[in-house]
Amino acid sequence: MTPSLFRESISDYEHIPLYVYMERAADQWPEKVAFIDGQRRVTYAELLAEARSFATGLAEMGIRKGDRVALFAPNCAEYASIFFGVLMTGAIVTTLNPGYREIEVVHQLNNSRPSILVAHAALEEVMTLASPLVSGIRETISIGGALPGAKTYEDVIASASGSIPEVEIDPDNDIAVLPYSSGTTGLTKGVMLSHFNIGANVQQMNQRDEIATFLHDDVAILFLPLYHIYGMFFMIASIAAGATITIMARFDMEGFLGIIERDRVTILPMVPPVILGLASYPALAERDLSSLRWAAVAAAPSSKELQRRGTDALGCTVIQAYGMTELSPVSHFDYAEDDLIEYGAVGTAFADTEARVVDIEDGVTDMALGEEGELLVRGPQVMKGYYKDPEATAETITPDGWLHTGDIVRMNSDGRIWITDRKKELIKFKGFQVPPAELEGILLEHPNVADACVIGKPDDEAGEVPKAFVVGANDDADADDIIDFVNGKVANYKRISEVEFVDEIPKNSSGKILRRILRDKELAKS
Repeated sequence: MTPSLFRESISDYEHIPLYVYMERAADQWPEKVAFIDGQRRVTYAELLAEARSFATGLAEMGIRKGDRVALFAPNCAEYASIFFGVLMTGAIVTTLNPGYREIEVVHQLNNSRPSILVAHAALEEVMTLASPLVSGIRETISIGGALPGAKTYEDVIASASGSIPEVEIDPDNDIAVLPYSSGTTGLTKGVMLSHFNIGANVQQMNQRDEIATFLHDDVAILFLPLYHIYGMFFMIASIAAGATITIMARFDMEGFLGIIERDRVTILPMVPPVILGLASYPALAERDLSSLRWAAVAAAPSSKELQRRGTDALGCTVIQAYGMTELSPVSHFDYAEDDLIEYGAVGTAFADTEARVVDIEDGVTDMALGEEGELLVRGPQVMKGYYKDPEATAETITPDGWLHTGDIVRMNSDGRIWITDRKKELIKFKGFQVPPAELEGILLEHPNVADACVIGKPDDEAGEVPKAFVVGANDDADADDIIDFVNGKVANYKRISEVEFVDEIPKNSSGKILRRILRDKELAKS
């Protein structure tokens, strides 16, 4: 069943390049602080000037419309000017996780084939290991210091002359951002998001007469990584409203609370482990959190009990939201109004966004209200598809535009959604996607592993942690040795926490791993 839309339709969507949001903010509020990075303050006028200079520099380095530029950095004040500067040239930004190890960096760079790589100097070690295995990058630009053989960000801006070449952008069809996601399974794939995909989602966010939206006077704190669609979206939505963003490169509770107090933060996007940490923090009552207007938790489901605890601890309403990279990223967003919020639910659909709950097995038959099934979403924020992967695109998006989320939900007559399980095999570690197939591939590289399966083991703090079931190839198979082997090749959030030896890995007649059998056994044990 497809319930009627509960938020008023936006009849006059603007179809504009994403960088126009920044240009408008700089035109309206040139002296307003756009970014706070520690003691550094960047106004909207300065942000626009740097973005334009960087765009000019890129054009002089040969970047043209449709080229890819990779951005490999932790949160920093330069992130936004680089991001929007790339878009001004008509090129596409592909963002990399700064926690990636060389194998992950090599996969994304060789798949996206960027012409230029912008990398933070702190990532020199992984870049040194990855560079010999990557082809197609013409030049590297460093930020946060120097990298061997690279131009610095400051040099590119200082040497830029003239103006940005005029580029005609088709917002509906031209790709702006190419973040990487595991989708519903498998290795990471480039998610093609057009200027309008993200722009429509920004308008769905900000064009609401509700508490939980962005206003010009707001200050949003972003410890969420800007390479990830969650942090990226909050950055763009904040800029579209002319709000201020205060950023953290690395989360720590004391620093986080200090920034909220210092900068009078009003909007707080979070993930469940942070709410748990806040609700359990012994000295929280002594901190001044009175500036907070609303908070959101997303990237992984949160229980209604934890959501209430967070609301009580912070003194402002904590709402849940739902989305994924393929949805630019938001499809559902709850209300912060006391008479409308439903703790434990991820809210109702954004404007002009339709939701269906279908049979888990056939993916087509609509379920009755209240019955569990897979969530399908259709709306202007649905991605264009997976980069260079038409087969995965066809498996994910139906011919009439419905996107299979892979999440199992139930929906009531008000259109509210509760996430109950996951059809897709991804492990969610603190909101980060961990594809089991990737870890299984690395496990099978170990000489003492004959077969392997990875599942998500329930964890109170992280949500899930990767656990491996291994069939040993010989008597030398050792759990600690296997864990060290895998964890030395992957980002921290993908690290295997435990290895359990088994006689065989359950599979169906075609050889597909039946992870649910092992997952159900693990749940029964816990």
